This record gives sequence, C-alpha cells and structure tokens, in this order.
Amino acid sequence: MKVAVVGATGLVGTKILQVLEERGFPVAELIPVASERSIGKDVTYKGQAYTIVGMTDAIAAKPAVALFSAGGGTSLEWAPKFAEAGITVIDNSSAWRMHPEHALIVPEVNAHVLTANDRIIANPNCSTIQMVVALQPLHQRYKIRRVVVSTYQSVTGTGKKAVDQLFNERDGKEGEMAYKYRIDLNALPQIDVFMENGYTKEEMKMVNETKKLMGDDNIKVTATTVRIPVMGGHSESVNVEFENDFDLDELRQLLREAPGVVVQDDPSQQLYPMPLWAHEKDDVFVGRLRRDETQPNTLNMWIVSDNLRKGAATNAVQIAEYLLEKGLL
Repeated sequence: MKVAVVGATGLVGTKILQVLEERGFPVAELIPVASERSIGKDVTYKGQAYTIVGMTDAIAAKPAVALFSAGGGTSLEWAPKFAEAGITVIDNSSAWRMHPEHALIVPEVNAHVLTANDRIIANPNCSTIQMVVALQPLHQRYKIRRVVVSTYQSVTGTGKKAVDQLFNERDGKEGEMAYKYRIDLNALPQIDVFMENGYTKEEMKMVNETKKLMGDDNIKVTATTVRIPVMGGHSESVNVEFENDFDLDELRQLLREAPGVVVQDDPSQQLYPMPLWAHEKDDVFVGRLRRDETQPNTLNMWIVSDNLRKGAATNAVQIAEYLLEKGLL
C-alpha cells in the first residue's frame, strides 16, 4: 500500500513514521511530503531513505491514504485535492474537525460511523482524544451530564519551537520564543488564542469535539487548558457528573476492560498516572478515581496520555488500521 505522510519532518509527522513502523502498518511505498524548503531532502523509514516530495507529486503518486500533520491552512487547501484524486485523508489539524460533512474519529469511541465515502477524516485535538477514550465506557453505563476538565499540557503539543524554548531557558540561553512568557518554572493558563467568550480556542475544541465524538449534544463540558514545562504527555483533572449513580469498584472494572485504557489507581502505593509513565506509550492512563463528596453521582479522575502518540500520531494510524480492516481503503 502506498502511504503519504504530509508534514513528515515535523514533531507529529516524525512520530507518525515511527508509529507506522512499530505497528507494522503495511506500507509498500512511503511518500514523505513537506514544505518547499524540505523537498529533495531525505527521511528514513525502516532503515531506508525516502526523498521528500511536494504536494502535487504526492497526489500524482496516488497513495491509498495520506496522513496529514501540516497545519490547518495546508489541510484546508490540499486535503480536498487529495480527496478528489480518490486518496483518503486522515487530518491531524483542526481544519475539518467540526465540519458537519466530515467524520471526527477516535477508534475506541466512534470508528463505526466511518464509511467508504469518508475521504477526509479528522483526528481530534490531543487533549480531547485522551479524555473521551476514558469517558466513553462510563457514558455508556452511567450517562454523563457534565464534565469539568482542567488540563496540564506538555510543551510538545506546541511543537519543536516550544521544546527548544524550554531547554534554552533551562540552559540559560537566549533563543526564539514559542510563548509570550517563559515556560520553565511556570504555568501558562492559555493554549491557543482567546475567543470572544473568554475561553481559549483549545478549551472550546474540548467542548465541541467531545459532543461530536460521543454523539451527544446534551453533555455539558467546561474546560481550562494550561501549558506546563513537561515532556511526555498531557494530564487532565476531570470531574464527571452522571445521571445515574455508580459503584466505584464497578466503575474501576469498566475502565480496566475498556480498549486503550490502563488503570493506575492505588493510593496505598502512591500509584497514579504521570507523563513520566505515559511517554512513548499508546495507552490512556487513568487513576485518582474517587467520588466528589460535594454532590451525588459525581466522579473525580486523573487522565494522562502521550499527546504525540495517542493524542496525534497513533490515533491517526489506528484510524487507517480500522479502514484497512473493514475494507474501506
């Protein structure tokens, strides 16, 4: 199978190549695509060098699937051109997520909605992906009314420039700034731009994408997203109010049995999810499971996942795996 990776030199694009190899996706021919300044350079996949090409050449090569991670503007311009050529696009930007005609997919939650007609498929926001993987089995059993989430997000979610800023600050070096303020020894309560309602774009992504993914506009979601000087994954403090009461042991077992979820929840051993454990893993880690003692039918939980893997690259590859398994590619 011919597979194109658009944005192959970026943090997520590089991770997509790694995940394709690790998971044994049947890549017969790799078509790496990047910006004009990278055309003609090489990337390595399975020990073999592949030459980076431009968009037009990638379309002409007619891959079966194109995994996009090159920003919203690029996706808006080029994804329809790939789709018109019969190529299935799995897009990691925000360009198509809330478009009514395009599927927004987390395989553990709603892959069943995909059909052979879906030529542009959206990969959700990283912080939304890990939350809905953990919430889906609980929603099916207890029905979620309201979610209050605060995130603690890795600098890798911003990209290489942010990682460089963090390490420059730690080393006492001057350098290009990804953020307005220093990130080392700090926490920035702003991810993406502010909207008219006072929330950031990242916060509203979590609100809107959760409803679309879980197929329930009645779920109320409110979010505060924060950038912290961490590598390895995003963390989330999530307060969930259900319509129905729950037994904590049953709830914990539901999570243990849920696809893609690993429960790390043993206070007696100080065992709980951390980016340190989640780094380079594909699972969503859940712990600190406890009742909210201020109101009925309400749970507090802590969710951690590697934002470059399950939050981006792995989820995109899993979508491609599902399409292949169901004969939709």
